[in-house]
Amino acid sequence: MKPTALVIDDEVQIRRLLRVALEGAGYLVREADNGLLGLQAVAGIRPDVILLDLGLPDLDGITVLRRLREWSQIPVLILTVRDEEEDKVAALDAGADDYVTKPFGTAELLARLRAAQRRVQPREEHAIFSHEGLIVDLAARTVSRDGLEVKLTATEWSLLALLIKHAGRVLTHRQILREVWGPGGEAHREYLRVYMTHLRKKVEPASLKPTLILNEPGIGYRLNVR
Repeated sequence: MKPTALVIDDEVQIRRLLRVALEGAGYLVREADNGLLGLQAVAGIRPDVILLDLGLPDLDGITVLRRLREWSQIPVLILTVRDEEEDKVAALDAGADDYVTKPFGTAELLARLRAAQRRVQPREEHAIFSHEGLIVDLAARTVSRDGLEVKLTATEWSLLALLIKHAGRVLTHRQILREVWGPGGEAHREYLRVYMTHLRKKVEPASLKPTLILNEPGIGYRLNVR
């Protein structure tokens, strides 16, 4: 089967150029002209590789990348006119596999795509997490409990998405603080305790006797999916 490439770019000319180059190299090509449609396309078609522009009309490309990395490890190649070092660092830190600036050479672009696909062996992606009445759509960023919508704050969402990404594994306090609050958050363990309490109230059947988000005393937390 041919690999599928998803192009997320609002420039029609660039999409046309990439379609010709990618189809000539044996890819099936799908397109999205903004970030939200791009995220929906990733969840729907599960491409083998993504070419992502940073200057999208709705969401910044870095935001799209961060949302994508909450649930997917599909290889992402950034394709943009931005050539400043801070833009490259931000994209790579957010989870990009490579960074190419426009204008670009087709041969180099295809070589970088092949390299990214070799480095990253994507696992089966699960955009929907479902467990005992709790349904979390990681692509759409929606949560429901027993059929009722659950509203989460941005921090609560980040915590839940992180736990789901590592379901069944113990995450240390330090790991969680670093992932959700950044390196400077590691010293503020009280934040984590408070937010975990709020999150449990919203997603657990009985927050006083949690069965989903389990505390590992002195270590961290684990999402129980048994």
